[in-house]
Amino acid sequence: MHVVIMGCGRLGSTLAQKLEERGHSVAVIDQNSDAFRRLGSDFAGTTVTGIGFDRDVLRSAGIERADAFAAVSSGDNSNIISARLARETFGVSRVVARIYDARRAQVYERLGIPTVATIRWAADRMFRHLVPEGTVEVFRDPTSVVSIVEVPLHRDWVGLTLKSLEDETGARVAYLMRFGMGTLGTPSTVIQDGDQVFMLVTDDTVADVLDLASGSQKEGH
Repeated sequence: MHVVIMGCGRLGSTLAQKLEERGHSVAVIDQNSDAFRRLGSDFAGTTVTGIGFDRDVLRSAGIERADAFAAVSSGDNSNIISARLARETFGVSRVVARIYDARRAQVYERLGIPTVATIRWAADRMFRHLVPEGTVEVFRDPTSVVSIVEVPLHRDWVGLTLKSLEDETGARVAYLMRFGMGTLGTPSTVIQDGDQVFMLVTDDTVADVLDLASGSQKEGH
């Protein structure tokens, strides 16, 4: 893929390096040419000095042949303008923008621009480290809406299927750990003694899911 990145701060430069390590073509845009030092001497991609929502600058970065565009500068307005330009004017199919204002992020998501709401995500993670609530969370999406948690099961669930668990809790099983190995179960997978089950939940459903899974639900199945 050819990926254009607007912003060569810590996030942009790290993203550019990771993409290049995986064999992708990368172009990085930044208003400050000194920022490109973060890319390191081994960076073989293109660097373009200029404003990320200037059409000529974007063309110099290869936006017309880009498969993806990431707007990760320090300015919300610049990020969303350039992201919409990449999507709507140049037809780039994969576009994402970093947004500090979570309220704006929700608006732009509705416009079809995936966003990473940095402050909301970071604050949520910090809160969960400072005030643990007993839930073992192994993943949380960048918008801080969906998470994967380990769901302790009542012993009566042993011998029942994952579909039974999903039907009862209304949540989806992401994966399970069996004999120390991660496994992608199917609806017909039977829960065994010692299985660790991880489910996809939201903040408003996690409490009910945990209550239902930890209680005896064998009757009626």
